[in-house]
Amino acid sequence: MPSVQELPSVYNPHKVENKWYRVWEEAGYFRAPVENRGDRKPFSVVMPPPNVTGSLHLGHALDNTLQDILVRWHRMRGDATLWLPGTDHAGIATQARVEEELAKEGISKYDLGREKFLERVWAWKEEYGTRITQQLRRLGASCDWSRERFTMDAGCSRAVREVFVRLYQEGLIYRGDYIINWCPRCATVISDIEVEHEEEPGHLWYILYPFKEGQGGITVATTRPETMLGDTAVAVHPDDERYREFVGRTVILPLLNREIPVIADEYVDPSFGTGAVKITPAHDPNDFEVGRRHGLPSITVIGKDAIMTTEAGPYVGLDRYTCREKVVKDLETQGYLIKVEEHTHAVGHCYRCGTVIEPLVSPQWFVRMKPLAEPAIQAALEGRVRFVPERFTKIYLNWLENIRDWCISRQLWWGHRIPVWYCQQCGEVICSTEDPIECPACSSTALEQDPDVLDTWFSSALWPFSTMGWPDKTPELALYYPTSVLVTGRDIIFFWVARMLFMGLKFMGEVPFREVLIHGLVLDAQGRKMSKSLGNGVDPMDVIEEYGADTLRFMLITGNTPGNDLRFHPERLESTRNFCNKIWNAARFVLLNLKDFNPEGERAPYTLPDRWILSRLNTVVDEVTKNMEDYEIGEAARSLYEFFWGEFCDWYIELAKIRLYGEDKRAKSTAQKVLLEVLETFLKLLHPFMPFITEEIWHYLPGERSSIMISPWPKAQAQAIDPEAEEAMSLITEVIRAIRNLRSEMRVTPGRKVRVILVAAGEKIRQVLEEACSYFSALAQAEPVEILAGREQPLPKAVSAVCGGVEVYLPLEGLVDYEKEITRLEKELATTQKELARVQGKLANPDFLAKAPAEVVEKERNKAEELQAKEEALRQRLSSLKSRGERD
Repeated sequence: MPSVQELPSVYNPHKVENKWYRVWEEAGYFRAPVENRGDRKPFSVVMPPPNVTGSLHLGHALDNTLQDILVRWHRMRGDATLWLPGTDHAGIATQARVEEELAKEGISKYDLGREKFLERVWAWKEEYGTRITQQLRRLGASCDWSRERFTMDAGCSRAVREVFVRLYQEGLIYRGDYIINWCPRCATVISDIEVEHEEEPGHLWYILYPFKEGQGGITVATTRPETMLGDTAVAVHPDDERYREFVGRTVILPLLNREIPVIADEYVDPSFGTGAVKITPAHDPNDFEVGRRHGLPSITVIGKDAIMTTEAGPYVGLDRYTCREKVVKDLETQGYLIKVEEHTHAVGHCYRCGTVIEPLVSPQWFVRMKPLAEPAIQAALEGRVRFVPERFTKIYLNWLENIRDWCISRQLWWGHRIPVWYCQQCGEVICSTEDPIECPACSSTALEQDPDVLDTWFSSALWPFSTMGWPDKTPELALYYPTSVLVTGRDIIFFWVARMLFMGLKFMGEVPFREVLIHGLVLDAQGRKMSKSLGNGVDPMDVIEEYGADTLRFMLITGNTPGNDLRFHPERLESTRNFCNKIWNAARFVLLNLKDFNPEGERAPYTLPDRWILSRLNTVVDEVTKNMEDYEIGEAARSLYEFFWGEFCDWYIELAKIRLYGEDKRAKSTAQKVLLEVLETFLKLLHPFMPFITEEIWHYLPGERSSIMISPWPKAQAQAIDPEAEEAMSLITEVIRAIRNLRSEMRVTPGRKVRVILVAAGEKIRQVLEEACSYFSALAQAEPVEILAGREQPLPKAVSAVCGGVEVYLPLEGLVDYEKEITRLEKELATTQKELARVQGKLANPDFLAKAPAEVVEKERNKAEELQAKEEALRQRLSSLKSRGERD
């Protein structure tokens, strides 16, 4: 082992982290066995595959830190453990990235053609696609990199084809005209759950549709007047008395003079607008369904480029928003515009680029969802899959119970191409896992493959089993499927979690994971989502460069509870870095005091502090293990923090110094043994959370040692739990705090010994206090310490405190100059009152409240509260001193 002197005085994460990750990976510690170990259940996790285009963001950092903690913990417990990593081909994002590169060269994908373009994408992936996996290594992710997968590698591609063909053959995949969400910028369809609805201010235009015959007409209200050019009906509710007599009549579509019917449909909300609505089947999902029920024609007036089509008549060639302005102007000119109201409504945007979605009718490929959703619903109801926290079960079920068919085709070149071919000779449709050579119906070789690719989420839905070799029966599938837990953010329950569940049940006959641990989003300090537009994003790699991976990891999870969003406060990084330094310095202190330690040497019996810290240590082992089992990972981290800093460092180490620096060698040996045992056990408990610093310190401890990551997880020793010692030490630490507080109140010079009188409420307490006299002297500069069984004799004038059955007295004689202290406090009170008045004046100023940023106003409010508390404390202190001075 290295000598203690080699342990630097300051912890430098950059010298430690890269070194140990390389050692771990080269030693094969991350590799998953393909045979089980003993009778324990294997533990397996599949990493939510990040986009191959991406770089690590704080959401990835939180997600992968949680997974890594669980994986490292299970390895230490002796479980056969698999953490399977990989990346997603990210169809839309990757293609867009490569097209941007081509644009710099002055060419487009069409100039290259499909095959050459795909060659460029693969080349881009090979050059840049490993960036995020390298960043995950910097974070400390202990994945089995030998099993790394990519959604478009040969094995995953084979699984995708197999699933598509089987679903197609069962009639669960079909092609047909349907209303879809079209992104004009990405030039592809996106699914319902990829549409982000944002509240935006707009208008409600009231338009008169005159009757073909007779006087009058029906006024409808719309938020999209440009789509009226594609109207094929006006609808009212069948129970709406206002319009019942108009059902079946014909109205004239303004501007285009097309005749359209008035129909009755329960879809109409009588309370919205006028209670009559225009029906545009080609440009609204609800209107599309109404149109199908009533056999209405579908007229597309907005094209895939968001430009008006020839069906728009005189408005052809206009951008959709320019068209809106012209339509409104023409309606007003021709007398059809009745009124305009301001109206806020939800507008759908593409989750990739933010462009407003255009609903269009288009031939697309769909998966029939209800037959697949029903088993996934049952799995949750029967408890075969459990969400943590439980509240997300309801969200999951609500979506599946109201699910629509899933549009899986995308108008892209990068992705899994749909395995369907069309015979140009006889029109035969061929769906096959292998590329066909000729048409099975007419033997023609004139075959053309469907140009579309599959939704990226289609391949991701197969991730838990496609990555383990399905459709083959592999040892990995036999051992590790179903996986143990899926760790993921609340924002992709629909995108990914639900889809993996119904695909796993369909093709494996079992859920893909037993539990789903949902974490929240990482928000900025003000509770806002991080984004480029707000400029509030934080790059995890910058944090790791400045603070180290351990600090980032521990900061992200400490105190965080499952399912709840986390606010990123930069000051918490400083606090966590301080904790790292505290661990380092405490370990250095222990090691410096182990130079002459003989593990076989003679030792004195355990003292009260020894029994106490070993009891607390074993209690913490129990707490942390239980919290990990319950996925309360943030609570486990908090327990470790409080134990190490608040109990081991602040109390036990300080108490151990009495023996370490004393003459009794047997007592010193006992203190050394306990220090080493506590440090060693704590490092094991902390390792899943802070892998790097724990590994570094581990190798400086006495004895021959392999990696801490394969050392056994600590088990609580029931015989070491000592409630009596914990109760006694709790009393002693309370008394020491009380003495320190009284010294501070009296402004006693640090290091000056003070006389202390302790009055014990009972013999048992008195015995505890007598045993602790040396502790009071060492930690509270209390000397002499007089311990009384009661207050039978009169006590001198003193400041006092009461804690846990003990009255603590500091005699006042010689401790304080009343007049001098009162003068000082009065001056400080006046200064405080002046500053408080200034701050309160600002907060009472309406201009300041209206113009100052919210964070500035909040800062001033906090300052006012602090000053008020300080003012009250100074008043009480003055009152106490004046009354004591008068008594003296």
